[in-house]
Amino acid sequence: MGSLSPPSASDTQIRRLLAWYLGIRLAVVVFFLGGAIVYHLRSSYGASPALVPWLGGLVIIASLQTILSALFLSRFRQVLRFVHAQLTWDLLFALAVLYLTGGVDSLYAFLFILVIVAASVFLPRSQLLVVASAAAILYGSLLDLQYYRYLPLFGGQNFPASVQAPDVFYAVFIHVGAFFLTALLGGYLAERLRRSEAAREQRDIDYGELEELNRAILTNITSGLMVVNPEGRIRSFNQAAARISGFRLEEVYNRPVEVFFPAFARIDHTPNFSLQRGEVKVKTRQGDELILGYSASHVRDPQERALGLLVAFQDLTEVKVLEEQLRRADRLAAVGRLASGLAHEIRNPLASISGSVQLLREDPGIDEENRRLMGIVIREVDRLNLLLSDFLNFARPSPLQPECVDVAVLFDELIDLLQAGGQADGVQFESLYAAPVVLLVDRQKLRQAIWDLLINAVEAVASNGTIRISVNAVSGEIMVEDSGVGINPEARDRIFDPFFTTKDRGTGLGLANVYANIEAHRGHIYVEPSDLGGACFIVELPEECRQKCI
Repeated sequence: MGSLSPPSASDTQIRRLLAWYLGIRLAVVVFFLGGAIVYHLRSSYGASPALVPWLGGLVIIASLQTILSALFLSRFRQVLRFVHAQLTWDLLFALAVLYLTGGVDSLYAFLFILVIVAASVFLPRSQLLVVASAAAILYGSLLDLQYYRYLPLFGGQNFPASVQAPDVFYAVFIHVGAFFLTALLGGYLAERLRRSEAAREQRDIDYGELEELNRAILTNITSGLMVVNPEGRIRSFNQAAARISGFRLEEVYNRPVEVFFPAFARIDHTPNFSLQRGEVKVKTRQGDELILGYSASHVRDPQERALGLLVAFQDLTEVKVLEEQLRRADRLAAVGRLASGLAHEIRNPLASISGSVQLLREDPGIDEENRRLMGIVIREVDRLNLLLSDFLNFARPSPLQPECVDVAVLFDELIDLLQAGGQADGVQFESLYAAPVVLLVDRQKLRQAIWDLLINAVEAVASNGTIRISVNAVSGEIMVEDSGVGINPEARDRIFDPFFTTKDRGTGLGLANVYANIEAHRGHIYVEPSDLGGACFIVELPEECRQKCI
């Protein structure tokens, strides 16, 4: 036996079809046999009313059988056997109707064709031919028994008195041919229908998988995706967009885009517009300013109707920071190359000037005014030498020599030096750390970096100010804050550049050296406003500076 249907058809679908079949079959039986009962009740037409009880009995039997089959349909595990039992019952029922309604003269031979058509829905083509053969055998056997007068007759049956052999042969030929032709055609059409259904289901599965794949891509893609309709309202917002901006889909859906992204509201909506790349500054839900790189293009449905703009964007804030660091590194490299060439050219003349002026000062014939002027020259030469030393230290840093250092003790020493030297008179220091705070760092480079930051902080607060130092050994974060006037936003991006200074007599190398010393540790330094009112310099040391000394 073959299978009931192609593998794509489920057992639930077949049971649903069987339920429909049972209902339609009962309706056909009631319709045709009810019509026959009405016909035979009209004796004026020459019909026999004696057949009415027999036909009514068939209707009752068919109804009971349908009810019982419907009750057992859900409980029957082997659906194939249930189908075979129903088709066998249908063939025998059609044979009984033909027997009661005149055999060769009966008008109900088409019931066998209906059974074959029904079988084509449930059975493969090979089994369908078996059903057609069974119908042909039953029909031919009935006519043969009628021809040889072997059929028992009940009261009211309207059998012809005699049946001619040509009539029997012709009836068998016509009906058996119709049975097999119906089986072949029905099997072919049913097979085509099954294949079409299987292909449709496969397409539905493919479309479902494609939809799931698209949903997964939209969910997991790292770029923010947003669709803005022609009215300027947000109609789609993926998870990456929510993560970057801080806004949830429920907050932005169907809201005007200018409420959340004013820069995107200015994008051109004309049909031929297509922007490959752009950059805008936006504020997140938390108020942070981000630099977004984006591209925008038109979205259309399959009917070429405009759905709006698809805006794909990414957070470029960290990329811009890295670009600035690379530009600063390029400038430092250029300065280093320049320093190696200028060091001797500058120091040698300075040494000659300093030596010559000192010799001239020792001459007893020099008056006090000239002696004072020569002292100024010597001090300025010394200042130039110090500047040159800072410059060389910045341009050609020494190799890193890491060691385990208790930075809490180191910072305490620096604070003591400032207070003992009188540079921090009236300044209050807040130390938000407790020894020991051990980190793996280059002691001299970190000491110089923190010293320069403290000097800048002392100069910023003048007197009666506050300087706060805090250390987090777990995260490797060091913060130096002051209560000074702070740093202008315009100057914040340039304070670590060499020779950039906001002081009247500043060299512009202090913070540049701080940056170089922290970068030598593969760390980062940046500045933010402090809650004390001034600037907050934040040093972030890498993981290797934090773990090896714990």
